[in-house]
Amino acid sequence: MKFIQEKLILISFILLLVFVFCSGCTESSLSESDVALSENTDMITVTDALGREIEVPRSPEHVLCSGPGCLRLLTYLEAQDKIVAVDSIETRDSPYEARPYAYANPQFSTDYEVFGEFRGNDDPEKILSLEPQPQVIFKTYYGSGYDPVELQQKTGIPVITLNYGDMVDNREDLYQSLETMGLVMGKEKRAQEVMDFFDTSINDLNERTSDVAEEDKIACYVGGIARSGPHGIQSTEPTYPPFLFTNAKNVAYDPMNLSTVEVARENIVDWNPEIIFIDLSSVRSEGENNALYQLQNEVIYRQLGAVKSGEVYGVLPYNYYTQNFGSILADSYYVGKLLYPDRFDDIDVDNKTIEIYTFLVCSGDRENGAEVYESMRTAFGTPAFTKIDV
Repeated sequence: MKFIQEKLILISFILLLVFVFCSGCTESSLSESDVALSENTDMITVTDALGREIEVPRSPEHVLCSGPGCLRLLTYLEAQDKIVAVDSIETRDSPYEARPYAYANPQFSTDYEVFGEFRGNDDPEKILSLEPQPQVIFKTYYGSGYDPVELQQKTGIPVITLNYGDMVDNREDLYQSLETMGLVMGKEKRAQEVMDFFDTSINDLNERTSDVAEEDKIACYVGGIARSGPHGIQSTEPTYPPFLFTNAKNVAYDPMNLSTVEVARENIVDWNPEIIFIDLSSVRSEGENNALYQLQNEVIYRQLGAVKSGEVYGVLPYNYYTQNFGSILADSYYVGKLLYPDRFDDIDVDNKTIEIYTFLVCSGDRENGAEVYESMRTAFGTPAFTKIDV
């Protein structure tokens, strides 16, 4: 009997050992599975503007922004602190700058190395020498500058191409870029807030002006639009957003030719706009190429009704290292207030512009937003949002 009891105890002990051993194996197996799952969730796959599926780290700590407007978008998402270097435009010493995101972040020009020339002309060797190394490179306007596929091959760093888009015909491209960048950076909520801000602002402008009778609209023209540098009075934009958003009468609008960017002087005279807006980036042009100089000195323009009546006004630059979306909205409210004062009687353009910059590039810091606005308003000598003496 005693022998049987001892045998049962021995068997029970052996079974207990087997159970403990198997449990340890199971726990070890689960642990390994958990690690693999964790590793998988640290990477995500996104489809870029070229249709390439690219695997990148989720919420990377170190990134680069290449190409016009790329760092602007990252700043909108409040993730600009993740960059490890900048392109050359951020560090150049120029008396004329009109990039609100850069005014809001002066550290771009002082605290970072340069990884390549502006407009996407990247330097793979400089990128590979950076410490820490970027984990992701975002690239706008990928059709020019350094080829993104070759850049990825040479550096071994994932390159995500983005269509910069615009606020009119290609707003979906803009929003797709914000969504893609937001997904990678872990800023999905902020990306949605930015898109909602744009939509709400544009809808507000339209609702205030959509029922203005055609016969009550004032004929407008905008000149001096910058394109890869400053231009004179003949440089315009048929689909100038501040005119579209406020349902203004743009004399240069031609539904059969929306690609026109440079119009004949004779056309401007024939149109004879009642109000002329000057994109103040034109001030960068020397002498006779400056839109203000042309209105003040060229006989052909002196006969314009707007010039004779002094109805010439300065607006913030539309393009400056591609489109300035915040400035476009600010210009829109200024145009609306000037054309339809009764419909914008609750809008103070200065406060509205500070609000726009505070939200988009100043992380909610209104004091910084006011400083950015003042820098932008006075960047070209002739103050924006004022009547210009011609």
